[in-house]
Amino acid sequence: MLLEIVTPERVFFRGNVDMVRVPGTMGSFAMKHNHAPIISTLEPGLIKIKHEMNDRYFELLEPAIVEHHENRVIILAEKIKETIPLFVR
Repeated sequence: MLLEIVTPERVFFRGNVDMVRVPGTMGSFAMKHNHAPIISTLEPGLIKIKHEMNDRYFELLEPAIVEHHENRVIILAEKIKETIPLFVR
């Protein structure tokens, strides 16, 4: 599925992924290929992306919005950074 993380300044990330886990307002949740359509608000926290054997992590610094529709995930974020969580270091 295609994941795009978009900020007001630029497309922060764009690529095909196997899974994305996001910090939803009502709790963390993951989306995979053929997930049901969803629109949700996100809280500041970690986004985890899985692609084949690689994991990447991004940190939302402010609330954001995510939409999944027809195997395309779009995260609209004001502030975000790529990170390595403490439990991975």
